[in-house]
Amino acid sequence: MNILTFDVEDWFHLLDHKSTKSEKVWLNYESRIHSNMERIYKILDNTNQKATFFCLGWVAKTYPEIIRKIIDKGHEIGSHSHLHQLVYEQTPEIFKKDLECSIKTIEDICGQKVIYYRAPGFSITKKNIWAFEIMHELGIKIDCSIFPSKRSHGGFPSFKNQEPVIVSYNGITLKELPINYYTILNKPIIYSGGGYFRLFPYYLINKWSKNSKYVMTYFHPRDFDKNQPIISDLSLARKFKSYVGLSGAATKLETWLNNDQFLDVSTADQKINWNEVPVVKL
Repeated sequence: MNILTFDVEDWFHLLDHKSTKSEKVWLNYESRIHSNMERIYKILDNTNQKATFFCLGWVAKTYPEIIRKIIDKGHEIGSHSHLHQLVYEQTPEIFKKDLECSIKTIEDICGQKVIYYRAPGFSITKKNIWAFEIMHELGIKIDCSIFPSKRSHGGFPSFKNQEPVIVSYNGITLKELPINYYTILNKPIIYSGGGYFRLFPYYLINKWSKNSKYVMTYFHPRDFDKNQPIISDLSLARKFKSYVGLSGAATKLETWLNNDQFLDVSTADQKINWNEVPVVKL
């Protein structure tokens, strides 16, 4: 089961960018979201694949035509938060307000219920599992925020499952579709999105995915934009991860999608027998 998802944000929404926390300055930057989304649509049209787009509420509010076009092309939409802030840096009250705002903004534009969520930076960690309770309260049915390994923005390495599971917390349950990895020398290798996908050669990505029963992808519009501005205030490591492999990423993704079948979240949800998946108590 290969699940195809995109996190819809603009190039300047990188979490380590100093302006990330300043919504007021975002409109001062050149927006590249429309041209980058068109590139993604072309890839999906060429390969006859459907995807789930986790959208920022801010993007929906600023460019509602993007939400409408995603729906018009037969894809589906989830929330990627409203202002792209790390969840573990928020209080439960702020997180609830942000998620609620994103859901309402997107629903008002597309006329459909928003029942899928992915946290910015996969920032649901062991320390903020209270977020599941708020997701449940706001009508989220499937979460895709768990990154079961260490990463620069937290990660959840004690969450050992890299397969569809039911998360149980404080009396509520939620379906979880976590990120997957491939193990080499007892080390988890994440290859199905972002800088990891752009860094590794295609033959390895194809080999690892063929040997995996479950793959959860996570791409961003900026992942395929070789001409985007370079943010100068990033660390050297972050610059490498953010800009490596941009020129060949679109061709690599289209090749991958041509060579295998991918599903959006709702189709995956229908195919999974949720009565037989593990229940993870947090």
